[in-house]
Amino acid sequence: MTIPEFIGYTGVALLIVTYAMLQLDKIDPKGFWYSFNNLLVAILVTVSLIETPNKPSMVIEFFWFMISAYGITMFYKRKNESN
Repeated sequence: MTIPEFIGYTGVALLIVTYAMLQLDKIDPKGFWYSFNNLLVAILVTVSLIETPNKPSMVIEFFWFMISAYGITMFYKRKNESN
């Protein structure tokens, strides 16, 4: 196993844990950690895709990153509006 593969598998593990936490109501889908974990997943999986390119997966990871960044932005916007 290469280092980029290990990093990619770490991202997949984080994705699975985050999804399980969501289903078990242990994480708020509009909270910081859900979006942050998904952003980190996109970065980690992209590392593995750099070594073994797969264009459709790169497209998914790009949008996964962008949507997660939007989620983090909206979290802070909601937080600032409530103060």
